[in-house]
Amino acid sequence: MLSSKPPRRKVVPANGDDSADKLDQLLLSSAICNNEDLGPFIRKAFVSGKPETLHHHLRHFARSKESEIEEVCKAHYQDFILAVDDLRSLLSDVDSLKSSLSDSNSKLQSVARPLLSSLDAFVETRNVSKNVNLAIDSVRTCVKLMEVCSRANRHLADDNFYMVLKCVDAIEGEYLDKTASSTLRRMLEKKIPEIRSYIERKVNKEFGDWLVEIRVVSRNLGQLAIGLASSARQREEDLRIKQRQAEEQSRLSVRDCIYALEGEDEDGVVAGGIGEDGGGLAGFDLTPLYRAYHIHQTLGLEDRFKQYYFENRKLQLTSDFQVSSMTPFLESHQTFFAQIAGFFVVEDRVLRTGGGLISKMEVENLWEIAVSKMCSVLEDQFSRMQTANHLLLIKDYVSLLGVTLRRYGYPIDALLDVLSKHRDKYHELLLSDCRKQIAEAVAADKFEQMLMKKEYEYSMNVLSFQIQTSDIIPAFPYLAPFSSTVPDCCRIVRSFIEDSVSFMSYGGQLEFYEVVKKYLDRLLSEVLDEALAKLINTSINGVSQAMQMAANMAVLERACDFFFRHAAQLSGVPLRMVERSRRQFPLRKARDAAEDMLSGLLKAKVDGFMTLIENVNWMCDEAPQSGNEYVNEVIIYLEILVSTAQQILPSQVLKRVLQEVFAHISEKIVGTLVSDSVKRFNVNAITGMEVDIRLLESFADNQASLFSDGDVDVLKASLTSSKQLINLLLSNHPENFLNPVIRERSYNTLDHKKVMIVSEKLRDPSDRLFGTFGSRVARQNPKKKSLDTLIKRLKDVS
Repeated sequence: MLSSKPPRRKVVPANGDDSADKLDQLLLSSAICNNEDLGPFIRKAFVSGKPETLHHHLRHFARSKESEIEEVCKAHYQDFILAVDDLRSLLSDVDSLKSSLSDSNSKLQSVARPLLSSLDAFVETRNVSKNVNLAIDSVRTCVKLMEVCSRANRHLADDNFYMVLKCVDAIEGEYLDKTASSTLRRMLEKKIPEIRSYIERKVNKEFGDWLVEIRVVSRNLGQLAIGLASSARQREEDLRIKQRQAEEQSRLSVRDCIYALEGEDEDGVVAGGIGEDGGGLAGFDLTPLYRAYHIHQTLGLEDRFKQYYFENRKLQLTSDFQVSSMTPFLESHQTFFAQIAGFFVVEDRVLRTGGGLISKMEVENLWEIAVSKMCSVLEDQFSRMQTANHLLLIKDYVSLLGVTLRRYGYPIDALLDVLSKHRDKYHELLLSDCRKQIAEAVAADKFEQMLMKKEYEYSMNVLSFQIQTSDIIPAFPYLAPFSSTVPDCCRIVRSFIEDSVSFMSYGGQLEFYEVVKKYLDRLLSEVLDEALAKLINTSINGVSQAMQMAANMAVLERACDFFFRHAAQLSGVPLRMVERSRRQFPLRKARDAAEDMLSGLLKAKVDGFMTLIENVNWMCDEAPQSGNEYVNEVIIYLEILVSTAQQILPSQVLKRVLQEVFAHISEKIVGTLVSDSVKRFNVNAITGMEVDIRLLESFADNQASLFSDGDVDVLKASLTSSKQLINLLLSNHPENFLNPVIRERSYNTLDHKKVMIVSEKLRDPSDRLFGTFGSRVARQNPKKKSLDTLIKRLKDVS
């Protein structure tokens, strides 16, 4: 298309007049030629008051264009005349052609009339054939459609919903648009959505029934899975017991090896009991779930069913978290945890075999919710429990739950952390329970040796705690050196160890021996030691009871070694490590109290015999050759004591007791010489005291068969203080006591003040009244002189 605006024309003035009138005319002509707006020219003319001039210019422009119009019209008129002449020349040719065509048409019509009749008949026949074929195709389509509908009805009656949907899809895709019957089409268009809706409702109902059923199945499934884990754990424990027995015997028999291999094989079989296909788990059927999922996939509702399944299972899990306040948690905890375990066993199977019905992330979210709730419930229930056994039962079941679900890949660290968090509370409760049991066992002690009539009693009360002194089985009836309190307390401590190890085992902590040992130390040192010490200080009334208690402590010392070895074995720690880290005897307070009590009672008995020292003639003319009466009575009593004590007391305990008694006798002898009851004594009396000490030393030598090398010398050393004092008094140079070297070697136990007091009491036989009247000028006795020097020097020092 040409532009609506023609190119701007330039108007050149004719005669070059540059007057204003000519200029306005030229500008007006230029604007008209360029199709510009004439409004400005008109306003200017009226504003200047010269509209006639504008009118004149317009008329002048019109006249200038008339000549051009005439020239154009003349040129076009000539062309039109020429065209008319050409048309006239063609008119004759057209007339001839017209007549020729009319003749040809007449001939053609006469010839083609029969053919047209035949063609009309053919066309009519063909249309009939088409209609017949169309009818046949429609009938065939309807027959096939009816067959598919009939098949769909049969599948629907058989609840074969997937095949029904396949038939419905075939009807929609292949037959519905081809069906000629509008009535049949409308009927199918109405029924197909109804069928799909019916199938969806039916499948949802089956899925709902499955949801109800799977809760019961999950509980049974969880109980079975946890039971299998418990059986596997028990087999492991049995195997460990066999291995510990083999370690103790330092040999492993062929039978034990076979047992271990069979145990591993059985463990593998049982572990496969809930394997990939869930074999052996009755009622674990996911067919209704997968059928519903498949049907919803076919219906195009896959995502909606996934969401529906996840929400319903989440609601079920939430309802499983409800803990009944009417039933104690101790009675309901197995059902509670078994329900959750079964739930996640099912979800693990659905995740692995469900074809994307639930994602791994969704299962992990459910597990996080479950772990959080279980931890909350455990925290709440543990905080309320005041019985160690109850806490242990729940802990064991939770650990089995953890072992079961860890096999399916679920993380259980949070549960194990809760168990570890309440470790201290459990042991405090366990210590409290053991404190009560030990108090009852100790209170029932009759301080009598335990009589065992049968070998099983010996095995149960002695061998089981390794407190025997010989590997040879004694003859029965057997009178044990300890009372019934010892095995009773050993059983309590062993039970404590086993319960402690049971709580620490399978709790995520591999090395827990140090923890068990710490609480075992507390049980022995804080509970058992204090209970025994209290019993000793409040209930012992005689030497026989004190001796029995001392014997009990000696046996318990061996039992403590067994306790730590037993704890190490149960904790899986090599015994050589326990031997290297051997600790001090944890019942030292009770042992010392028992020995102190026995020594105190014996000292009291000895004091009764030592009162006979008052009968000693301190100014005798001749030293007694067979000792004084008091020492003979003491030795007779000690011989009777040793003959009784050696049957139940270990030699080291007997040695320590006799050592205390000898030291006490020595102190009594020194104390008697220092006391005011003895005013004077002579050398013969001191010689008699020396004989008494030798008799005591001879008694110690006679006990050499009971003690190890050096023990007899230790007993004799208990008499050192009295022996050194006697030796000093019988010495020819008593002033040697003032020599530091000699004093440290021979008189290191003597006190200066006591030596001074005793030395002043010593009188020689020649010092009798008037004994020096006739011999004033006689030479003074050197010993007397030395003794006087000693007394004087000691007085100066004091």
